[in-house]
Amino acid sequence: MDALGRPLPYGAVGVEPVPEEPLPPMKSLQIARQLVKAARPFAAHEVLEARWKTGPAEERDLWQGLAQLGVGLTHASRGNSVGALRLVERGAGRLESYGTGGGPTYGLDLTAVVACARGQAAKVDDG
Repeated sequence: MDALGRPLPYGAVGVEPVPEEPLPPMKSLQIARQLVKAARPFAAHEVLEARWKTGPAEERDLWQGLAQLGVGLTHASRGNSVGALRLVERGAGRLESYGTGGGPTYGLDLTAVVACARGQAAKVDDG
């Protein structure tokens, strides 16, 4: 797999895989941040998705929203503006909804996270 989650030809060297098992919340966020900074938003999505699928039900929108932002950023990195905007908006909506419920955010400023993701997606839409 390449850095954007695309399969590679047989024998090609890809990027290091991410843990498949769910990690504790703070570790999930730490690794996801590192992956996004390393231009690997698809891998960040995988880390966040593992947390979303196994975490507490009351935190589902937080983790699913973050994972959707990762996929949106992946689409943006691949030049798919329509997919980027759709997934970023879907994730942003989940995070905005979650933010009104008073659940744990693990130190995240959800408003800033949403604004940043929307800004990155808009750059692709603008060409």
